[in-house]
Amino acid sequence: MNSEERIVPMRLQRFLARAGVASRRGSENLMTAGRVRVNGVVVTELGSKVDPERDEVTVDGRPVRMSGPTYLMLNKPAGYLTTMSDPQGRPCVESLVPCDQYPGLFPVGRLDRDTTGLLLFTTDGNAAQELLHPSRHVTKHYVALVEGIPNAGELGVIARGVMLDDGPAQPAKAHVIDPGDPLYKTVAPNGARSGASVVGIFIKEGRKHQVKRMLAAVGHKVLRLHRDAFGPLKLEGCAEGSWRALTKDEVLAIREVVASGGAAHAQGGERKPNRR
Repeated sequence: MNSEERIVPMRLQRFLARAGVASRRGSENLMTAGRVRVNGVVVTELGSKVDPERDEVTVDGRPVRMSGPTYLMLNKPAGYLTTMSDPQGRPCVESLVPCDQYPGLFPVGRLDRDTTGLLLFTTDGNAAQELLHPSRHVTKHYVALVEGIPNAGELGVIARGVMLDDGPAQPAKAHVIDPGDPLYKTVAPNGARSGASVVGIFIKEGRKHQVKRMLAAVGHKVLRLHRDAFGPLKLEGCAEGSWRALTKDEVLAIREVVASGGAAHAQGGERKPNRR
């Protein structure tokens, strides 16, 4: 494991959960019961941290080791909150991914409740933080069913940086998608109604309801929204509502983005995901 992949010290209960010993809450119970030792010393304080590469952790005398981080993608359906729990009991993405199999799993960023598509999950907090940091400029591609048909002038406004109520958005590349393109069907499986169209848009920010607000700012209300790409990842081989582990090449691509500061995929607006 090189320095770029090294796992930083973490809370002991999170380490135990990541190692598959128990859930986070169950790991806390093991600690308070005096069943967990670090380097031979019983540790009951919940704020304690360990270095997974240097400290020896045991539970009931048995060594505990953490495997490498997990990465998977979910094809999120509409109607689910991007959260791991909801006090109001609303459906959450937590129920769609294998949290028991991969303790510590969490989503990287968010999709609105009514937005579908690619949602990355990981147990790697460092990678998630880097992927979401504004300085990384990780490109996301969305497909939107909108009212009306954006003209060249309106697309130009988006390209220059449309003004939103919380300040100007970064320049983004938007394009009208042809009905014959496979991406068209992701938001209009039976075709768009009269007066509507399908638009693809690349963004590098992650502001709340950003794509909806950008298109609304140029006069086109979003009726349906779908994300089909996140950085180097494309939503392939994953039916709606299902998940799959990232391939080795996809994991390497994610790590490359993290290591390079996002530069490797900052030019995402130049590629054409609708030409698969």
